[in-house]
Amino acid sequence: MKTANFPSLRVDPALRQAAEDSLFDGETISGFVEQSIRDSILRRQHQREFVARGLAARDAAAADGHYVSAETVLGRLSGMLAEARAQAATEAAE
Repeated sequence: MKTANFPSLRVDPALRQAAEDSLFDGETISGFVEQSIRDSILRRQHQREFVARGLAARDAAAADGHYVSAETVLGRLSGMLAEARAQAATEAAE
């Protein structure tokens, strides 16, 4: 497969230095940039899929009229958080 290039990127010297300082042993700036681009693409794909699922859920709720109020959701989450904190406190005391 033939490879392609990304356009040259001009950055502030401090940013370049920060990138160089974060490299693992044997890693190159080019490898770091390529991996960063791959990670960003994957994150954006996941974001798009998340939004699509949310919109589909909204549409399904609108179609069948079944909604859960924000107060109910927040109440359940608060209960879950209280349980987790109580369990963590119990485990820390043991």
